[in-house]
Amino acid sequence: MPIEIPKDKWTGNIRAITIGATSADGGTRTKAVTVGGGTTMPYLQFEAPTPNKPVIAIEIKSRKPEDWSPLLAEVWGEAMADPARWAKKAEEAGADLLVLALTVEDSVEDAVKAVKSVLEATGLPLIVWGPGQAEKDNELLVPVSEATKGERLVLGICEDKNYRTIVATAMANGHLVQARAPMDVNLSKQLNILISDMGMPKERILMDPTTGALGYGIEYGYSVMERLRLAALQGDAMTQFPMIVTPGFEAWKTKEAKVGEGVPEAWGDWNARAINWETITATALVESGADIIVLRHPESVKRIKEAIEELIAA
Repeated sequence: MPIEIPKDKWTGNIRAITIGATSADGGTRTKAVTVGGGTTMPYLQFEAPTPNKPVIAIEIKSRKPEDWSPLLAEVWGEAMADPARWAKKAEEAGADLLVLALTVEDSVEDAVKAVKSVLEATGLPLIVWGPGQAEKDNELLVPVSEATKGERLVLGICEDKNYRTIVATAMANGHLVQARAPMDVNLSKQLNILISDMGMPKERILMDPTTGALGYGIEYGYSVMERLRLAALQGDAMTQFPMIVTPGFEAWKTKEAKVGEGVPEAWGDWNARAINWETITATALVESGADIIVLRHPESVKRIKEAIEELIAA
């Protein structure tokens, strides 16, 4: 007698959210990306197929970063000095969408120029991050939002102290927002409530639960993401958003990935170690339910795409 596999029946689901607007929708993107839509825990294909597989974003900067690992500078080369060239190279590396991170050195004119140059260089959907300082974020993201009205960008990063201006400009210009809370189910839910209460449509919110890198708190981040997914499937409307995670940022700031000299010989080859740190971090987050994975190294992109395909086919 065949064994019947037990299946959970959930009352909730993850919202399907589309990033980027094609010409048919009033934008200029050559394609849009839809994430979310799941009706079960990740990759339990015997319960329900995965409607939209996770996608990979590559992070680029508005100007060449001085604090990135030399390994990243080596692989991206001179393109790092020009966001448009960097965007093209990232698309060639397999990115499904791009993250453009602005800096505190950018003026309003610099920021708008950088965003427009990336939009002209590639047809991929775009996420734009401010520098991470509330006043500077507002100073740069409002004119960027206005200059790209209708493109369905994702603007971020919204946190409890600086979400109002970013959400308001996103609402006014047809964009989405990235809502980040510090590794806590209740804080994530509360921020989503605050953003929704401003009138932002729920199909224009991405949830960023924050994560750590391999060996730097990833276990806690993994469990928070699982709990958010369980709450969503159990019917909690304020946790039913696709999740975006940043393993590239987290992994490459660890000394094991960033530093090649003065480390124990037992750590092995620097390049292999660094890429493995990003890849393993990202793989864990994919398995915990991430919908958008933001990476930095092209080899990591390749490996994570392969991992996703294996999970979907399992």
